[in-house]
Amino acid sequence: MMIKVLGSAAGGGLPQWNCNGRNSADARKGAAGLTPRTQASVAVNADGAQWVLLNAAPDLRQQINETPELHPKPDAAPRNSPIKAVVLTNGDVDAVAGLLTLREGQPFTVYGTERVLGVLAANSIFDVLDAHLVKRVVMGFERPFAVEGPSGPVGITIEAFPVPGKVPLYLEDAKAGAGLGTQEGDTVGLKVTETSSGRHFFYVPGCARLDDALRARLKGAPLLVFDGTLYTNDEMIAQGLLNKTGERMGHMNMSGSAGSIAEIAPLAVGRKIFIHINNSNPALRQGSPERTAVEKAGWEVSYDGMEVKV
Repeated sequence: MMIKVLGSAAGGGLPQWNCNGRNSADARKGAAGLTPRTQASVAVNADGAQWVLLNAAPDLRQQINETPELHPKPDAAPRNSPIKAVVLTNGDVDAVAGLLTLREGQPFTVYGTERVLGVLAANSIFDVLDAHLVKRVVMGFERPFAVEGPSGPVGITIEAFPVPGKVPLYLEDAKAGAGLGTQEGDTVGLKVTETSSGRHFFYVPGCARLDDALRARLKGAPLLVFDGTLYTNDEMIAQGLLNKTGERMGHMNMSGSAGSIAEIAPLAVGRKIFIHINNSNPALRQGSPERTAVEKAGWEVSYDGMEVKV
């Protein structure tokens, strides 16, 4: 199974269009050791021909253009695509907006929890995806299913499971109290398996904390691609970018005793890769003390175009 990181950044990408923070400003200048990134999305493939997207970032058109494997076949029909399905882990703008890029009459399947597909159904703009061509299929929790494109199974099996997270920003309801209206199914992780071999990895691009169920699930995993939004909980406040902590946004930070590096260390995960990395995160900078600490702890920082073979 081949994994291609189409985009590795959190919402806004790097540089973010309106951000003059240190990372965005330096990336805009072409500073050494700081690579521009688009918003997080991953493509997986088991047969060399049919691809499944894990989330559809707002930058999807650019990501497709920069990934030859996702281009139409030159010797096929005038309109064709190797993209056969999209699996959504949440309803955030940076996970679903790219679906609008796929609106030009191309058949594929969209998978999401009942909660996330309900978000799409409630917004008529997503009706540009012709229901006769684009199927929407509800994912149940902890029930593995074979991903299907227009012509049948694509060789990938998915198992979705709930993870601690948060309702998308645009659905927050202050009247609901501390949870802001969050419900089970707002944020999920995925176990992605190559059906023929059983080789698999876990994809958890958004996670507020590790609970006992998630610890048990990830223990001994061969590969984990995990939420790397912030390095410290208050970094966006400290940098004057946003008056919110990572905890308030529904994301674990990398560092500290309650951070993902420390929390996941006892789980004996084979290979660990951070994705969905915010433009404020100092670990984006090669050679920085934060990047050095991340790599010393056995983690990798993903980048656009990264390939991982499972």
